[in-house]
Amino acid sequence: MRAHLLLLLAAFVPPAVLAQQDGLALMREYRAAHGPRILADFAELLSLPNVASDSVGIRRTARYIRDALRARGIETELLEIPGVPPVVYGEWRVPGATRTLGLYVHYDGQPVDTSRWRHGPWTPTLYTRAMEHGGTPRPLPAAGEAVDPEWRIYARSAGDDKAPIGALLPVLAAFREHGVMPTSNLIFFFEGEEEAGSANLHRYLDKFRDRLDDIDVWLFLDGPVHQSGRPLITLGVRGVTGMEITVYGATRPLHSGHYGNWAPVPGQMLAHLLASMKAEDGTVLVEGFYDSVEPIGPAERDALARMPRYDEQLKRELGLAWTEGGGEALAERLLLPSLTVRGLASGNVGPLARNVIPATATATLGIRLVKGNDPEVMLDLVEAHIRRQGYHIVREDPDHETRLRYPRIVKVVRGRGYPAARTEMDLAIVRQIVAAAERAAGDALVLVPALGGSLPLYLFTDVLGKPAVIVPVANHDNNQHAPNENLRIANLWYAIDLYGALLTMP
Repeated sequence: MRAHLLLLLAAFVPPAVLAQQDGLALMREYRAAHGPRILADFAELLSLPNVASDSVGIRRTARYIRDALRARGIETELLEIPGVPPVVYGEWRVPGATRTLGLYVHYDGQPVDTSRWRHGPWTPTLYTRAMEHGGTPRPLPAAGEAVDPEWRIYARSAGDDKAPIGALLPVLAAFREHGVMPTSNLIFFFEGEEEAGSANLHRYLDKFRDRLDDIDVWLFLDGPVHQSGRPLITLGVRGVTGMEITVYGATRPLHSGHYGNWAPVPGQMLAHLLASMKAEDGTVLVEGFYDSVEPIGPAERDALARMPRYDEQLKRELGLAWTEGGGEALAERLLLPSLTVRGLASGNVGPLARNVIPATATATLGIRLVKGNDPEVMLDLVEAHIRRQGYHIVREDPDHETRLRYPRIVKVVRGRGYPAARTEMDLAIVRQIVAAAERAAGDALVLVPALGGSLPLYLFTDVLGKPAVIVPVANHDNNQHAPNENLRIANLWYAIDLYGALLTMP
């Protein structure tokens, strides 16, 4: 019956429009008919350990994805650089296609502390709703059983970033089973160490660049939807860098009774140093910190104006009575570089606290970058600020002579980083992608210039010289990188619809 209907439609609808309608309509019909099987396949994928440093687990996951793509008719192989996780690479060349889409996904996940998980991180467990909302475990649905879109499946990488793979595989299966062709050539590029900093991504892109030159636009299938729950498309990400700083007191811990009020206290020294970097309203006080920010254009400014006003709801959800920026919206704050104290250490607290003045105090600083910021220059600015506070900077623990020469010493260990990236919002291909996503999402799509998180997007936009569009699908409360990571089934269904629309857009 369906085949006859498609033939009838083909007589009246131009081929490109028919394909576009088929992709979205087919996937809605397909997931309604095959929901339990889709969830079972997704659970099997989630059961595979995928920490990049686990060479056995990460390669097993890569082979599983390679074989799953091959089973759906995609020419697939593992691209290799010795000693690092492979890239899963695939192609679907479409006769007559005039456009090539690059589909980027990372299949590795964050490391885990299993003691903090309610279930094993690679033991996918389906819940009737979110744990914190009273959800309870239930079995995976049997064939023919209705699937509740409010169910959640808990496992490492359920949201970041196996969700796109779990959605792409049924789309490809449905296309092959029903004879629907994409309207673009497809290049699949699945990375295996994004959560470990993408240390070898540049090498992969250099070594296999000839396979990627035909790509017209990259689709990054990663990230959560808007905090309001509405579908989202973004044109950029912030870059990232950081440093660890350690200040020094005496050469050994001292009894706080015998030496308090005389010996310098590293914890207090560090507190003063950190306080000098940032005002109470969140403004970074490092000289020149905002000078290199590249302004957004009129299209991006218009998109910001049309974004939902969700900050008050988000504050209630997170238990926050105030936010940095003097009430400025989160979306606006994400267009500025940030400096965050990610961790502090000096002595012990609680039952392990002792009557001592610790010999050192350490802080780890995270710096998120926006378009225009150079990672090394931003670190230079912070170091210059530290020197202006009277500190002598060293790269290793100071020797005795150095301690006696300089009253204030700080060891700075600079981290690796990469710059932000952003694609222009008014490009023709961007408008086509947005239109396809709107068909999948309805009229509730949120369009933003940049996400707050970081991805190595610059390698694609600045090094390869191609536009990139991020199409997130995971629920915003998916516990990304944290214990009990999860994916709401409604978001998996949205991903399937979205990819059906994107792969058949005119």
